[in-house]
Amino acid sequence: MQNRKSKASAVDQYIMRTVRNERPETVEDLVKVVRLRYPISEREIVERILSLENQGKLAFGENLTSSSTLRGYLFSAKASWYWVIVALAIGTTAAVFIVTEEAFPFIYARYFFGFIFVLYLPGYCLIRTLFPQRELDNIERIALSIGVSLALVPVTGLLLNYTPWGITLTPVTLALLALTMALATAAVTREHEALVKVNQARNPE
Repeated sequence: MQNRKSKASAVDQYIMRTVRNERPETVEDLVKVVRLRYPISEREIVERILSLENQGKLAFGENLTSSSTLRGYLFSAKASWYWVIVALAIGTTAAVFIVTEEAFPFIYARYFFGFIFVLYLPGYCLIRTLFPQRELDNIERIALSIGVSLALVPVTGLLLNYTPWGITLTPVTLALLALTMALATAAVTREHEALVKVNQARNPE
């Protein structure tokens, strides 16, 4: 029990020292820095941060809050994952139509990114939509992303089968692009809304 209290005290001191000296831009950045020093879960670190804030030992400045507008949030470092998804989805779609089967060795890059595009991105975006506040650890998120993608892609193909376009390369690729972009946009919107609510709860007017 005493060791646990001592460890919590050491973590608290390190958190306050990190905020004072390094001035991390977001809470997520602060959590990452603390995890490099102490091998504990993100949830435990966040609990320590909130505890320090409630005790008045740690005050969140503007540098530790999200942008109040969605536009501002989209262009912040915290939403960089969204632009990575957009770039991967559009780049892979372009590669499908541009890179031919005879284009060695570029065809292998097309296969690699195509694998990510089909079996990871749709599920990843849906999981981020359902869990905007990072309730899952990285391993859980990856496993669920693959599993959900394996469910979403066949459903997309089934729906296309009842359209005039059918299940061919072009409609399947464009449908997955549209699905991924829609889910990614929904995810980043929900993530921003969740952070705004947290900040409002921390700083009631």
